[in-house]
Amino acid sequence: MTIAIFGATGQLGGLVIDSLIGRGVAPGDVLALGRNQDRLAELAGRGLRTARVDLNDAATTAGVLDGVEKVLLISMSEPGRRVAQHANAIEAARDAGVSHLVYTSVLNAPTTVLALAPEHRATEELITASGLPTTFLRHGWYTENHRQEFDAARQTGVVANSVGSGRIASAPRRDYAEAAAVVLSTPGHEGKAYELSGDRAWTYTEFAAASQEVLETPVRYEVLTPEEEQKQLIGLGIDEVTAGFLGTLNANMRDGALAPAPGELSKLIGRPTEPLIETMRSWAR
Repeated sequence: MTIAIFGATGQLGGLVIDSLIGRGVAPGDVLALGRNQDRLAELAGRGLRTARVDLNDAATTAGVLDGVEKVLLISMSEPGRRVAQHANAIEAARDAGVSHLVYTSVLNAPTTVLALAPEHRATEELITASGLPTTFLRHGWYTENHRQEFDAARQTGVVANSVGSGRIASAPRRDYAEAAAVVLSTPGHEGKAYELSGDRAWTYTEFAAASQEVLETPVRYEVLTPEEEQKQLIGLGIDEVTAGFLGTLNANMRDGALAPAPGELSKLIGRPTEPLIETMRSWAR
C-alpha cells in the first residue's frame, strides 16, 4: 500500500510521516509531495519516495499519484489560493483512482463562523463532488499557535488580547498528526468526518496561570478591547490587513468557535490529548 502526502514538507506533514513510520508503515510505502526540495531530499534520505509538486501548477501533479492507494491532502497555507490548489490535488487523486482521500479541514467546517472556514467548506464540497471515498479530519486549534504569547509572558509577564473569556480546546500538532496516521493506516474510516480538538478547553486566564507555573514568575492576562488590540498589533509592525484578520480570529475565539471538545481526537489516537501546560513545559526547556 502506498500513502501519498500533499504538504509532506511542512510541520504537520513531517509529524504525520514520523507517526506513520512509528506505527510500522515502511518508509518506502510513503510518497512525500511538496515544494521544499531540501526537505524532500532529507525525506528521501530516510527511505521515503518523494516528488516535487507545486499545487499552483496542475502540470506538476500529472501522473504523480499513479499506483497510490491512499492520499492525505494537508490544507495549504496560502489564504485566498487554497481552493484552487486543493482542486488540483483532488483532480490528481480522482484521475489516479485512489481508494481513499483524507483531508485536513477545520473544526465544524459546515457550520462554524471561524474566519478560516470558507475555503475549507469549499474544499469539502469539491471532494464530495469528486465521488472519492473520503475522510475529513476537521482540526481545531494547534497549541503551537500560542507559542508567541507564551514567549511574551516570559519576556514581559503579560499576555494581552481581546479573546476575553472565550475558551480554546487546543492540542499540539503531534496529536493531530497521530490521528491522521491512524486513519491512513487502519481500515474503516471512509465516509466519516472527525471533529478533532483537545480534551479540555482553556481560557486565557488559565493560559496565564499555566505560564506562571511553568516559568515560575508572575504572569497576568490583560483583556483588550478590539480597538486596543488593533493598535497593539499595528504597533508591533503588523500590517492593517493582517491585524484585522487576527482581530477577527480572536473575535471568533471570544464567541466560542474553538471551544468544542467532543473527545474525538483522543478516541482516535487512543490516549488523552496533551494538556496545555505540558506543551508549555516543552517550550520552557
